[in-house]
Amino acid sequence: MSDLSTNKQITVDFYQTAFDGNPAKAVADHLGDRYIQHNPQAPDGAEAFIGFVEWLRGENPELELNIKRVIAEGDLVFTHSELVLKPGTPGRALADIFRLENGKVVEHWDVIQDIPSEAANDNTMF
Repeated sequence: MSDLSTNKQITVDFYQTAFDGNPAKAVADHLGDRYIQHNPQAPDGAEAFIGFVEWLRGENPELELNIKRVIAEGDLVFTHSELVLKPGTPGRALADIFRLENGKVVEHWDVIQDIPSEAANDNTMF
């Protein structure tokens, strides 16, 4: 079994590098021989991932990804993040699961929820 701490570092570097504006480097450094995508709005593969991130950053050049939590178990790494597309807007809460093989990201699932401007409690989503 892979070292959980190493898998967490690889995943965070992959995700943060991509959304900080260099998805090609993230793919070159950390993607395996395939990228299986479970988000129904995104196709499989490295090129599709790069294209999606470049498109998203093109539409939202000031976007920020703030990873709040990282949990690893077996070959899976879970991240809980806040994605703010435009400063001053509520953003989205992201729950992502990445599967790694031999130290490389090969599969991804996500759940995305808009952060409401008002809540029924005083807790945040993070």
